[in-house]
Amino acid sequence: MMSKHVMDDAKRCLQCKNPQCSKGCPVGTPIRDAIQMLLESDVKQAGQLLFENNPLSIICCRVCPQENQCEGHCVTGIKSTPVQISAIEQYISDFYLNVYEPKKSDKTAGKIGIIGSGPAGITIALLLAKKNYDVTIFEGNDSIGGVLRYGIPEFRLPKKYIDNLGSVLIKSGVKIRPNTTIGTTLNIDDMFRDGFQAIFLGTGVWNPRKMNIKGESLGNVNYAIEYLRKPNAYDLGEKVVVIGAGNVAIDAARTAVRQGVREVSIVSYKSEEMMAARETEIRYAKIDGVKFHYLKSAVEFTEKGVVFADSKVVSDGNNINVVGTVEGTEELMECDSIIVAIGQVPRAVIVSSSPGIEVNSKGLVVVNEFGETSRPGVYASGDVVTGAKTVVEAVRFSKIVANAMDNYVQNLKKN
Repeated sequence: MMSKHVMDDAKRCLQCKNPQCSKGCPVGTPIRDAIQMLLESDVKQAGQLLFENNPLSIICCRVCPQENQCEGHCVTGIKSTPVQISAIEQYISDFYLNVYEPKKSDKTAGKIGIIGSGPAGITIALLLAKKNYDVTIFEGNDSIGGVLRYGIPEFRLPKKYIDNLGSVLIKSGVKIRPNTTIGTTLNIDDMFRDGFQAIFLGTGVWNPRKMNIKGESLGNVNYAIEYLRKPNAYDLGEKVVVIGAGNVAIDAARTAVRQGVREVSIVSYKSEEMMAARETEIRYAKIDGVKFHYLKSAVEFTEKGVVFADSKVVSDGNNINVVGTVEGTEELMECDSIIVAIGQVPRAVIVSSSPGIEVNSKGLVVVNEFGETSRPGVYASGDVVTGAKTVVEAVRFSKIVANAMDNYVQNLKKN
């Protein structure tokens, strides 16, 4: 049943002639028009409008930082609370994906290989299947979704929405080859040999970033990106310390609470104002009972817990920066387990097995403004290009890349 507040909020939309909400969205979601269609009882058309603009609308409305994007730009928020665009988009997108019957690709346009089925890979697969390409997704895990499935907790993004997208892919004629890691048994050269005309890399950033401090190989130290993949596999004990300042640290902490850990703390070398995590996520973590400790830098892991020292902070007038630790302030924070959440980097398996693909000093794939790598016919977008960013940013760039891949294959056929 439609929640009353969704309709009430839709009625609050001012139908601005120059909608700032769409300008605040990286993919320019046509929010005003979708709301108008909903109010006119044409929810299916509203859903089609959202889906054609953003194939991952059903995901973005749940995980986007709306407070900085659509809702943060809504003019009603100047004097009151902004229209709750995320809730409206959720209702419309949920309805649409349940009734949507995609046209099956006739596979006449060309043959495309997609490595990785995270946000970027799914977006490109859907867009190119719609253009009648023969698309195959190669996924290293047993299910599609990438970071959506294995990096975002169920309480933030229920897996059923990723499964819905999987159904749409299959109905669109996309072949999905699970448990297949390109770069080990098979590589990009094999794919070109077998008739793939263009290949897309969307492998994400799955290697945890190390802290490079003493004790990191001990049995009580874990990495957040691996913990979030399968929390049930871990016995963390009763007291856990999470080290990090971003949304992954928050997700790991809130997941540990839900796994029955009695005391969870997040420790950041930054101040609360400097943390990268969304304010709303920090607030929810506090509601969950997570304790926060700021301006503490880990200097050693031990069997008993983490040794922290006070962060040394300097200000240049405009910015506050952490430049090290204060000597003599070292103190042990006792815990049963430690979760490190200080970022991720790409795995090098594809690049090391495929000559001609340039990467930068961080291991990220180098591309031009159309997603072309240094190897002809190979494209990339998403986190493997930018580092960990928002889902909607991956969608925005992937729409450009899908068009570039289409142009490349069509030119190839002409020549």
